Amino acid sequence: MSISFGSINTGLPKDIVKQIMKAERIPLQNMEKRKGNVEAKKTLVEELISLVNGVQGDIAKNSNSRSLRELKVDTNESLVGVALDKNVAEPGNYQLEIVQLAQKSSAMSSGFEDRTDSYVGVGYIQYTLPNGENKEIYIDSNNSSLDGIAKLINKDTNNGLRATVINDGSGSENPWRLLLSLDKTGDENLAEFPYFYFVDGEDDLYLEFERKAQDAKVKIDGFEIEVGENQLKDMIPGATIDLKKAKPGEEFSIKISEDTEKITEKISGLVEKLNAILAFIKKQNTLDEKSDTSKTLGGDLVLQNLESRIRGAIFKGIKTDKGIKRFGDLGVAFQRDGQLALDEKKFNAMLANDYNSVSQILTGKFQEDGTKSDGFIDILDNTVTSVLRYPDGLLQSRRRSLNSNIEQIDRRIAQRERILQQKEKNLKDKFARLESTISEIKSQGAGISALGAAATNPVQQLG
Repeated sequence: MSISFGSINTGLPKDIVKQIMKAERIPLQNMEKRKGNVEAKKTLVEELISLVNGVQGDIAKNSNSRSLRELKVDTNESLVGVALDKNVAEPGNYQLEIVQLAQKSSAMSSGFEDRTDSYVGVGYIQYTLPNGENKEIYIDSNNSSLDGIAKLINKDTNNGLRATVINDGSGSENPWRLLLSLDKTGDENLAEFPYFYFVDGEDDLYLEFERKAQDAKVKIDGFEIEVGENQLKDMIPGATIDLKKAKPGEEFSIKISEDTEKITEKISGLVEKLNAILAFIKKQNTLDEKSDTSKTLGGDLVLQNLESRIRGAIFKGIKTDKGIKRFGDLGVAFQRDGQLALDEKKFNAMLANDYNSVSQILTGKFQEDGTKSDGFIDILDNTVTSVLRYPDGLLQSRRRSLNSNIEQIDRRIAQRERILQQKEKNLKDKFARLESTISEIKSQGAGISALGAAATNPVQQLG
């Protein structure tokens, strides 16, 4: 009689350890699932923080009456370019006339056949700067061409003179000329142009054309002023005016006014960002029998608290010169879907008719004691700052709590992994020993069978 075994000596499945460990890992998989749910909630909290940060960015850009306001300019752009500092400029209308533009001292030399092969000889250039300082530039034989002279002049960046070799476009045999000019414009920068002293030259170098420096002349509201450059600063407070073209006898206006459309765009943008937060909250709180609140923020007190604070900011009373007002008085109202809507037509009309009142509702007003009362943007800023404040703000606390949960689960997973690894090792050792023991038993059984087969019947032996 023989002893029968399975596919291995023990008769157990070959992957018995793997099957056991798979069952042992079920709690670990549950922990991983829990971690995934917490991470999903954290992702949603991060998204909400990002939306609130977007509101805070708009608040920073419109935190006071100066940063809120926007100005626009209507003028003759072919004659001037106007840039405004909205923190200084004020609405107004000005009449301008550009009598003449400022220009710098400049001169152009006689013509040459070639810019590099011309040879004017050896010598020096002498000229006098507007401050009375005399300058000399020595020209050697290696730099006695137009290009060489220009290089030597431009080499000294402090000499106040710049040189350029140009082609006058005349199509003549001698089109190449040396153009000399001072850096600055205006009467105060009138220079005495160079004297040329050269010997042994093949070509004559002399100044053929010259233009003297002059101030710009501008009339503002009929009164003429002179400036040394073609850029007017502080003539109109907060405005930088670049003169493009002189047109004596032609008056034109520079009208500075409130840009109500841009202000409306800014407030509309702020409303849109508030709506993004409200839409997020509504989506999370839209629950049914299929909703999985283990990985969403549905019903979370953080959402209820945040929505309550936003609504409180919107409905809070604001001190103005015309009594207590609210953000809603500017044409902002809640709709049936819970979203805010801005009546742009009403808002624009209020800006045009009474900018000061709109500004006070949005950014507050200064009181007799020098303090400033809060406007809607200040109130909203306080709300946003409180929920984003680290580490105890509403959203920051929720983020911190979720991070703590993830860290705890990670520690438990790591601990469980170490236990399972040791358990797997112990099981493999036990089954290895069992395999060895069964192998020995099998060997003994085979030996016994062999002995039984080899034994002779004693009766037959007696015959």
